[in-house]
Amino acid sequence: MKLSQKEAIFASEVVTRFELYNSLFLTLPFYRVKHTGTLLPFFTSHCEDSVKQNIAPSDIIESFFGQYEQYVQAADRYDLLFRFIQYIERQVVLFDAIEDSAFQKTHSSDEIESLAALLQQASSNPSMKADIRKALEEFSLRLVLTAHPTQFYPGRVLAIITDLTVALKTNELNSIHLLLQQLGKTPFFNKSKPTPVNEATSLAWFLENVFYKVVSSIQRKVEDEFETPIFNAHQLIELGFWPGGDRDGNPNVTCESTKAVSELLREFLFRCYYRDFRVLKRRVTFRGVEVYMERLQQLFYENSFIKSVEPIDLQDEILSNLNSIKEVLVRVHDGLFVDVIDDLSYKVKLFGCYFASLDIRQDSRVLRKAHLQMRATINNPYPENYDSLAEEEKLKIIQFTEEEGPSTGFSPLSDDTFQTIRLIKKMQYAGGEKASHRFIISNCQEATDILQLINLFLWSGWQKDNLSVDFVPLFETVEDLSLAGSVMESLYTNKYYKEHLAKRGNKQTIMLGFSDSTKDGGYLMANWSIYKAKIELTTIALEHGIKLAFFDGRGGPPARGGGKTHRFYATMGSEIAHEHIQLTIQGQTISSQYGSFDTAYFNIEQMVNAGIVSALDTGDKNKLSPAQKTLMDNMAETSHKTFVALREDPLFLRYLEQFSPLKLLAHINISSRPIKRESAGELKLEDLRAISFVTSWSQLKQMIPGFYGVGSALKKAKEDGVWEDVKRLYETSGQFKTMMDNCNMSMSKVNFNITAFLANDKVYGTFWKKLKNEYDLTTSLIMELTGTTVLMEQYPVERRSIALRERIVLPLVIIQHYALQQLELHKDDEAKVKIFNKLIIRTVYGIVNAGRNLA
Repeated sequence: MKLSQKEAIFASEVVTRFELYNSLFLTLPFYRVKHTGTLLPFFTSHCEDSVKQNIAPSDIIESFFGQYEQYVQAADRYDLLFRFIQYIERQVVLFDAIEDSAFQKTHSSDEIESLAALLQQASSNPSMKADIRKALEEFSLRLVLTAHPTQFYPGRVLAIITDLTVALKTNELNSIHLLLQQLGKTPFFNKSKPTPVNEATSLAWFLENVFYKVVSSIQRKVEDEFETPIFNAHQLIELGFWPGGDRDGNPNVTCESTKAVSELLREFLFRCYYRDFRVLKRRVTFRGVEVYMERLQQLFYENSFIKSVEPIDLQDEILSNLNSIKEVLVRVHDGLFVDVIDDLSYKVKLFGCYFASLDIRQDSRVLRKAHLQMRATINNPYPENYDSLAEEEKLKIIQFTEEEGPSTGFSPLSDDTFQTIRLIKKMQYAGGEKASHRFIISNCQEATDILQLINLFLWSGWQKDNLSVDFVPLFETVEDLSLAGSVMESLYTNKYYKEHLAKRGNKQTIMLGFSDSTKDGGYLMANWSIYKAKIELTTIALEHGIKLAFFDGRGGPPARGGGKTHRFYATMGSEIAHEHIQLTIQGQTISSQYGSFDTAYFNIEQMVNAGIVSALDTGDKNKLSPAQKTLMDNMAETSHKTFVALREDPLFLRYLEQFSPLKLLAHINISSRPIKRESAGELKLEDLRAISFVTSWSQLKQMIPGFYGVGSALKKAKEDGVWEDVKRLYETSGQFKTMMDNCNMSMSKVNFNITAFLANDKVYGTFWKKLKNEYDLTTSLIMELTGTTVLMEQYPVERRSIALRERIVLPLVIIQHYALQQLELHKDDEAKVKIFNKLIIRTVYGIVNAGRNLA
């Protein structure tokens, strides 16, 4: 299918239908909705024309109201602005639902990258089919859902979007109209901050309504292509879960919330089983199965609605009863409805009694303090000055003795650590080992960070021979990534850790974060540092006979490692371990890429396809030559220097605080976490959470973390006479192409005209021009590199979608900047401060929701 045809399909299935159904808003029976909807197009056009003329947001708003005599009073103006915001929020939902409903039609031409196309090709090629089977026997995809402040839609709105998407597929006008009315009356945000358990409940909606069906469908589809079962020893698709377990990401998580979330996941899963069982019960009405059906009824009902004090793992008992029913159906009833039994059995094998593995994550600094405090309560060989010793000395001293100490009586964080370690054992008892078996150490800088955590387990009731836990170091900053190889070398050569890995199948998972490395070193350096670290870590693991899995902290926008993720994995090259793909799904990416059956199926299938393609790539086409690596090293270094120079500018954080909603993100009731890691004291860049950092730049429509420094790197390469080498790198390296294409995507959401009024500002004028100049430089050189005349030219449908979304939310951006300007002018007027704060906070929701992967 030609690109022009793709655009034509998008125009008819999305653009035209959005314009048609958008008109329904005018007919909704709400207060002044017709008046709001009539004025909004004029306001949007006014914003567009004014922005092109570089007019300041305050002047844009004032000149608009100057055209309407009825809006003389400030209160009336604020009222209309709030109604504009409410209207646009719902337009964004409608656009999302229309795009999702048309997903299969607009993405049909992407079959060349789909798993279905690959399997179809293999069906007539026995040798290729055998290779794919071999790859699948080793391959797994692990998707880990994380609660982030940009997951704005509460479950009630997600449910409406789901129903609206279904109604739009069949153009059920009456249902669409009713759902739009429901949408109009449904609040989009919480009145109070959610707890970690509230966040888990929100994300569990996706497990229950999307992943439960999609994961089993894809795995069965793949397995059906082969004559004999493939996935006996492992699963093709695994689910992980961070809400309620991620202490480093959210300091409000406690042992109690971890326990509550574990119980919640079990409850949601059994609800799914119970619904399927009710279908089964309506079909299997024959003699000979009554005892088994009654037992299953009891198990599914009680675990769905009655909380157990000491839940146990029921997977084997459920499967035994289902198998007994199947045996009766085959033997006595001609195998009638065996497929219904098989479907439920398959899901029980996949999800057990846990649904998704609950990962535990904590910062190494917290764990070191816990180690110090526990040492004071037990007999141990550690000297008093142990913590001040060099790493080499610590490695000689550290021992692994089983001596149970107290679980309380320490500092609050240490208490939580010891109680959670004990809780992991209970979670495994209730849901099997997969319920919770990974402990991730953030800010991991030394081998002893892992080894001391093992001590904590052995001092909390765990035995060496039954330590069914995987310890996952997280390397995130540019410096930590450079040290990762030496840390893992120390671990692999440690006698005890080597024994522990052997018991765990000689499998090691290493997490590589993206967000903080971007904040630390800029976009290009972050990408290249992770790539180099993966090569080094793979080499070391192979030398020690370790099966390595990389767990990538990716998601959201390219600035946090998102973008065209499947292409990133399909072009890893033979130097990087690729048997397992593990990544976080964050923020709006969850609802945008996995919010419906169609989108989730497509995106998961693409990821599985990427893994297989990478496994089949036994050549060197994606392997960089020494000269290409040197080229990348030089470009990354130039980019890094450029970004660090910007970051060290004294105006850097001040600019972000004054012209973006950064300071107000903490007041938005969308997350239970603070915007920075150290809650006390002034705001420092190193303490600022990457998600807040990226979100703020996206609200400014400047996307600095997604491109800054890239243009300078390309310019330097040109000046050094290696431009042709860079072009060849783009043409031949899938990794570099993906980096540049994702950068391209980031820049397509940039609009410096909105803040052009700052060009002549006495304080920030020079700083703003520095940002704009790098954007212009990067844009021109990326277009030259890619042989295009506009950004995203190679992806016309995505380009059109982004442009439409940006047009929908432009009024929100102008309102936000207007409110920020007014806030500065009226900071001593308490009543106005309250109004402007509310305007800013409300616009944040719509801007991020419309961007889908903005933060």
